[in-house]
Amino acid sequence: MQSYLAPLWLPGGHLQTIWGSRVSRPNLGPKPLYQRERWTTPDGDFIDVDLRPAADAQAPWLVLFHGLEGNSDSAYARAFAEVAAARGWSYAVPHFRGCSGEINQAPRAYHSGDFEEMGWILARLRERSARPLMAVGISLGGNALLRWAGEAGETAAAQVAAVAAVCSPLDLAAGGHAIGRGFNRQVYGRMFLNTMKPKARAKLLQHPGLFDGERLGRVRTLYEFDDLFTAPLHGFRGVEDYWARASAKPHLARIRVPALALNARNDPFVPAASLPRAGQVGRHVTLWQPAQGGHVGFPAGRFPGHVLHMPAAVADWLAARA
Repeated sequence: MQSYLAPLWLPGGHLQTIWGSRVSRPNLGPKPLYQRERWTTPDGDFIDVDLRPAADAQAPWLVLFHGLEGNSDSAYARAFAEVAAARGWSYAVPHFRGCSGEINQAPRAYHSGDFEEMGWILARLRERSARPLMAVGISLGGNALLRWAGEAGETAAAQVAAVAAVCSPLDLAAGGHAIGRGFNRQVYGRMFLNTMKPKARAKLLQHPGLFDGERLGRVRTLYEFDDLFTAPLHGFRGVEDYWARASAKPHLARIRVPALALNARNDPFVPAASLPRAGQVGRHVTLWQPAQGGHVGFPAGRFPGHVLHMPAAVADWLAARA
């Protein structure tokens, strides 16, 4: 992936992002069929996990943690499902709270640094396998995964053989401010808020007084949403405190399992200047930072293209360390 080049007919980070998620084929075969399980969380809430076990009960598991407002039907999740199936792996997509199509019950949602929930999910999935899992996180899910790996330190190896973060805003402040400006705000910011604000309103109906509903109506950026909703509901003093404490970048040197951080340098959400450099990570962390790819795009092949190249490369990297 270090040498990835986008098709000549698809120049620029915005096109590679939008085309990759909306037009390019996420799978060449049929859509994946899942078995859904509902798990009760330690605080009495629930999450839904979509599973596709391999025919071989001894097959390794690939676990995918989706991005902001993603789910098991997201283009990247379908692409990784096809790549996992081609290798004979079992595959799992845990949904963050409220992302499976049904709002969760507790007075909380999900956030970029929820390493405790990440650890609980991985431990539950680890019980299904005789060997450690391979885990990949997309965007927000990747930051949370690397945040967990840094926090877990030496103990992470009991749960995972290797982890990978794809297009993750490892410096949440840099990514948050980038998505709040110009074209990003008008297109991507609105897209996310179109689903996040209704979920927040539903949460307020469940728990009256949880936050200021009138202020929610005035929210126009992810910064404002995180300051009103995400940060206080999850124990942070405000958006700046949340972004600082939840970012994985300061913790990368603490990681003690093989970890891959893949970021395109033309990602509209993640400024290239904010990406970690070799001297800022430990020996267990591999950095792939190709010039092109957009945000979870990496389209390849003839028009209209497909998005299987990146998942295949990430899966190969993980398999070599499992």
